[in-house]
Amino acid sequence: MSKKPGKPKKNRTAKKSWNSQVPMPTKAQILEFIQSSPDKVGKREIARAFQLRGSDKIPLKRLLKEMTEDGMISHPRKHIKKPGDLPPVAVVEIAGTDDMGDFYAFPANWKDSEGEKPRILVEEKSLDKLKGGIPGVGDSILARIGRQDSPDEGGYPYTAQAIKRLGRDRETMLGIFHKTQVKGGIISPIDKKAMKEWPIPPQHCKDIPDGELVRFELKKQGRYGEQTARILEKLGHPASQKQISLIAIHAHGIPNEFPAEVLAELENLTPPTLEDRTDLREVPLITIDPADARDHDDAIWAGYDDDPENEGGFVTIVAIADVAHYIKPGSELDHEALKRGNSVYFPDRVVPMLPERISNDLCSLRELEDRPCLALRMVYDKNGMKLSHEFARAIMCSAAKLSYQQAQAAIDGKTDDKTAPLLEDVLEPLWEAYHALKKARQKRAPLDLDLPERKIIMDEEGRIQDIIVPERLDAHKLVEEFMIQANVCAAESLERAKSPLIYRVHETPPQDKAAPLAQFLATMNIPFTPKGQLKPEQFNKILKHVENTEFAELVNTVVLRTQTQAVYSPHNLRHFGLNLDRYAHFTSPIRRYADLTVHRALVQALKLGKGGFSPAHPEDYEQIAQDISDLERRAMRAERETTDRLVANYLSDKVGVVFHGRISGVNKVGLFIRLNDTGADGFIPARTLGADYFVHDEDGHAMRGERTGETFRLGDRVEVKLIEVVPTAGAMRFEMLTEGAMEEPPKRRGRGRGGNSRGGSGGGKSKGYSAAPAPTPDSKGSPGTAGKSKKLGGFVKKPRRKG
Repeated sequence: MSKKPGKPKKNRTAKKSWNSQVPMPTKAQILEFIQSSPDKVGKREIARAFQLRGSDKIPLKRLLKEMTEDGMISHPRKHIKKPGDLPPVAVVEIAGTDDMGDFYAFPANWKDSEGEKPRILVEEKSLDKLKGGIPGVGDSILARIGRQDSPDEGGYPYTAQAIKRLGRDRETMLGIFHKTQVKGGIISPIDKKAMKEWPIPPQHCKDIPDGELVRFELKKQGRYGEQTARILEKLGHPASQKQISLIAIHAHGIPNEFPAEVLAELENLTPPTLEDRTDLREVPLITIDPADARDHDDAIWAGYDDDPENEGGFVTIVAIADVAHYIKPGSELDHEALKRGNSVYFPDRVVPMLPERISNDLCSLRELEDRPCLALRMVYDKNGMKLSHEFARAIMCSAAKLSYQQAQAAIDGKTDDKTAPLLEDVLEPLWEAYHALKKARQKRAPLDLDLPERKIIMDEEGRIQDIIVPERLDAHKLVEEFMIQANVCAAESLERAKSPLIYRVHETPPQDKAAPLAQFLATMNIPFTPKGQLKPEQFNKILKHVENTEFAELVNTVVLRTQTQAVYSPHNLRHFGLNLDRYAHFTSPIRRYADLTVHRALVQALKLGKGGFSPAHPEDYEQIAQDISDLERRAMRAERETTDRLVANYLSDKVGVVFHGRISGVNKVGLFIRLNDTGADGFIPARTLGADYFVHDEDGHAMRGERTGETFRLGDRVEVKLIEVVPTAGAMRFEMLTEGAMEEPPKRRGRGRGGNSRGGSGGGKSKGYSAAPAPTPDSKGSPGTAGKSKKLGGFVKKPRRKG
């Protein structure tokens, strides 16, 4: 009898992929291939060279990660190389001339971890052919790099053949221009990590409106003179445009206008006919969205299954806008959508992934209007277990557009003129189907985080009218569960068809994140032993332990920070949070490029007509997945920063007012505070906590007085006074009014570990803020840490205590 295959033994140097006859290359073989290749090398080139396909690439990815961590290779911009080596083509900066009068250069992008910068001899003949004349010292050129195995007497290991002159690189920054009483003005910061004001001479700020967002560079007056700003570009006036999000849009390079060639393609778009499509116009599909939603990309319906073998079961339909019909692969619209990656939702505006002609009209599932869709029919038993599913391209007509509150009110017995006719035949079957799906969800036991999500309500002037925590209704959960089920079906169908796809993956938290969580929970006497493979149910037990207690929000936040960040990947690495073996984004193609790729893959794999797409090389999905993951994180940062700016502006006239909040983060330079009412985040520098010298207790997530033992710990409820606000940077500084708990003073360890950091230097006036942003629920890192601070200074030295 043949033996059952056992678990492959771990081998860091010569791995063999599971279910594969192709041996995994050794680290030495990979390094030799990289060094001998005349072209740029990435994961795709390595996989092809060693004939690795499909699932073989997952262990390859791990092996390359190990080699990176060991310092054997690096991968700038996704091209892998040996540290200290230069790629075949690189940007170099001319640094000077040698004794022979020849130019030499250094690589423009070089990390200190790669060792000493190599000197590069620039070939003189190649410079003569460059447009714009021969470059000088400080200029950058794109060059073809040659390696000299035996460096000449000048000690040049590389030569550079110039391809293109790039000019002198200059660092530019963004800020808000303000006129001053004396001549000239200042530029205020927009970044918490660079809290400085820069002076600007009068000749460089003529006709610049007060409050204008500007792009500027720094210039030094003479060798020892102070640095001043010179405005390069006016970008708009956030206040006058009632759009403070303009700052984040420019700071993060988010495209907010569609090029003419993209808009030109809109003229030729035509809706599809019923030919080769299923007619769903008689099915009372409805959309349930936020009350202020303008684009509607999903509609749902549920009915009772009349199959006698599925007594008590349900048939459901999820219909998603057929964006793939309009956005053809390789079109200008497609290129622009990939460039944006996703729509960005600010409190004061939306920057869409697709032009409004598509997002709010042609693809939006408007009430009582025919629209093309990709429909999914799913059959469930009475316990919410899926029995079957199938996709079809269809034409639908939404029976009604409802808000979450409207649908919920109808189910709760408060119908209106629109929901009353829908209650018995549409809404009640939907809710019954949801309750069946809820049983299956509870059995699956996904991560059950409960974090209040604050929503900013804007007035007509573009200012905050209110900040609320909307109630999470069953209507929200119903739509969410239907969308999750549809996303799973999309991944299953594409796997079954052996089609490449982009998954939405959420990897299991690593032990190095779980260990700090265990230490934190120990301070609250909550048991947690992170051994072996972690499971969502372990975290759910923790959350259940603190449910309905004063620590519930804090522990939920810390557990969230322990998780890895969900990303897109062509490799199925499961979804830990949802506790699903496979998952892809399918339900929002109007606002996410990832969903559009899944639509195209389904159309191609299931032969559902035109608009499908399968990459020539599945590895191409690697780059797309990486790009849209990066763009998603960019959008999240921009949205968070805009919220911080709006809230800071909202509280800017409350300086001196006392607030209640919690310590939401602790690091060696101070405490981060989150206010109860608004969720606003601010900072208290350690040196303003009192007369004592405060030491950061990293394991205990606390700041403790070296002499008195006075302690401030993560999660403590505190009373603080607002001292200073910089609305354009979203930064706030508080004064602590609450006395800390008295604990045993820490052992003296010298003056290098405490929070009394000092800083602030030349050119600009340093503000009293830490460089680290206040932690937010989607922050990464272990609980209680909030990044590093670069400059501090100008703080209140003797804060007044309450009472």
